[in-house]
Amino acid sequence: MGIHGTRMALAGLAALAATAVFTAPAGATSFDQGITVRSYGHISEDGAVTVSGTYHCNTPSPRGKVQIAAAVVQGGTRLAFGGGEAECDGREHAWEATGSLRYTPDVHPGPAVAEARLNEIHFSGLMPRSIDTVAEDRRDIRLIAQS
Repeated sequence: MGIHGTRMALAGLAALAATAVFTAPAGATSFDQGITVRSYGHISEDGAVTVSGTYHCNTPSPRGKVQIAAAVVQGGTRLAFGGGEAECDGREHAWEATGSLRYTPDVHPGPAVAEARLNEIHFSGLMPRSIDTVAEDRRDIRLIAQS
């Protein structure tokens, strides 16, 4: 009796998600890597929220990539979105991440909490093996409506 490919992929994604949840504690940095969130974000007229900041990281291992993950929390609503792949050359870089409010219409201008993480993704062949959070920042921000 074989395991269906879809079930195998779902099991792999579930294991990867669990690894991401149980990684480094808040405010953690490792190997002189860091990320910051600006004290404000923007909400556009077309229904998108954007947060930004800076990061720095060292060259990742040849088997891994470093990606930026961001989230905005307001009231009981959490909107999480990606910020792209990080350039790890030891220098400080700006980052920006935008997420759609299509399925989270409760996010609005005003006080919120923003989170940003540098996640190092380790691969085994083509499949992700584990995710390590190497730096993160969490702070109170103000979301500003853009016109």
